[in-house]
Amino acid sequence: MMDLAPDTVAKPHGYDQIRAMRKSPLLPCLLLALASASGAQAGSSGWHHVEGGSIRIVTSGAPDEAGHLRGALEIRLKPGWKTYWLDPGASGVPPTLEASAGSREAGVEIGFPTPRRFDDGYALWAGYDEPLALALTLTLPEADAPTRLDASVFLGVCETICIPVQATLSFDPRSGTHDPDHAAVVDSAFAALPAPAGNGFSARVVEVRDDAMVVEATLPDGARALDLFVAGTETLALGTPEKADGAAGAQFRVPVETRVGKAREEMTYTLVTDRGAVTGTMRLP
Repeated sequence: MMDLAPDTVAKPHGYDQIRAMRKSPLLPCLLLALASASGAQAGSSGWHHVEGGSIRIVTSGAPDEAGHLRGALEIRLKPGWKTYWLDPGASGVPPTLEASAGSREAGVEIGFPTPRRFDDGYALWAGYDEPLALALTLTLPEADAPTRLDASVFLGVCETICIPVQATLSFDPRSGTHDPDHAAVVDSAFAALPAPAGNGFSARVVEVRDDAMVVEATLPDGARALDLFVAGTETLALGTPEKADGAAGAQFRVPVETRVGKAREEMTYTLVTDRGAVTGTMRLP
């Protein structure tokens, strides 16, 4: 039974992050970048610069009455550098973001644009090789009290070496300042998200074997499946999906590398076709 949802998560699973770093053949070359970037403008953070690019958080203005605020984690990659999707695969560091106002935690959902598949000669992995912005939905701990928000960001950027980037980006989410350029970045980040999966355009697990699960894609008339990205969970580690022809639409064989017990958590996926991409969640049957 499949539950449909946008390609957003509160934060990527720590298990996947550790697994990805452990498998990276470039691990001995990893460097750590640490910094704190204060808000250059009231509603957004300053830029944090590293060897492979720069990151910052921008917001679209004041939060709504429920304390919800739209924003974006802007990642400006330098030419030749790459960064990672929610679950990169055999190597890479997925982005995580935790936010707080003092001792109070703020809610965070991260939306990922459609990734690409890369082969670096060591492993296949999912990510991006151009500047991008991850869509953020922030829920402030108190809807009507002014506060400063500190966002702890962790992600990886790679060229010939990989650099895990850790930074604290701070800004005032209640400043009420509206910057049209920042609002445009936020709007573009949300517009770049895959559409929510639905009837006639989705994916589901139809079979589970000892070493793999079979995922069937339901496609619009005339559409052709190009790729499938599936994020593992804390109890389920997955390999790179392999496309195969199916009786209806397309099927993918997804290697199961590790399964703890009868893992049934929701798995986030992005299904890519020649007519666009959709995202949703699915469970093992």
